[in-house]
Amino acid sequence: MFYRDERLALFIDGSNLYAATKALGFDIDYKLLRAEFMRRGKLVRAFYYTALVENEEYSPIRPLVDWLDYNGFTLVTKPAKEFIDAQGRRKVKGNMDIELAVDAMEMALHVEHIVLFSGDGDFRPLVEALQRKGVRVSVVSTIRSSPPMIADDLRRQADNFIELEELKEVIGRPPRPPRDVPVEAEDVAET
Repeated sequence: MFYRDERLALFIDGSNLYAATKALGFDIDYKLLRAEFMRRGKLVRAFYYTALVENEEYSPIRPLVDWLDYNGFTLVTKPAKEFIDAQGRRKVKGNMDIELAVDAMEMALHVEHIVLFSGDGDFRPLVEALQRKGVRVSVVSTIRSSPPMIADDLRRQADNFIELEELKEVIGRPPRPPRDVPVEAEDVAET
């Protein structure tokens, strides 16, 4: 539930949202996403979090990051860390959870509603803390993928759960052809 006069902020966990939309078979049109939430309330800020691989000549996420930066999104990035896993595969680690949580707690003073685009169960304590500050929290993810992309305890903690697939007609576009390089940095547990 949204109220037209409430101030709201979007917090987009880039790698999590990318994985969810990929599982559902569509891409996000971020211009439409921003417009949709401007329609739903008074959009104060739209944050997008992602880690970037800096030593690559070409990063497939760079055009998206540049576009978002020039089109009303607040970009929060940090260098991704590359490593070789036990099976000899190249992995990229780029977890932005702490940055997102700190920014959300700071924004809680300026908004009535926060929309979190992530299904990561690690955000449940953040949602609970925001609610204690009087902020309503909607979580956007999906239970329609196999396996579901949202942690059950996060979905239960949120004031409102928005099924990402139900936004497809409003904010989606057909997926681009796959590339050899992953588009988003993968969250990988420390070893």
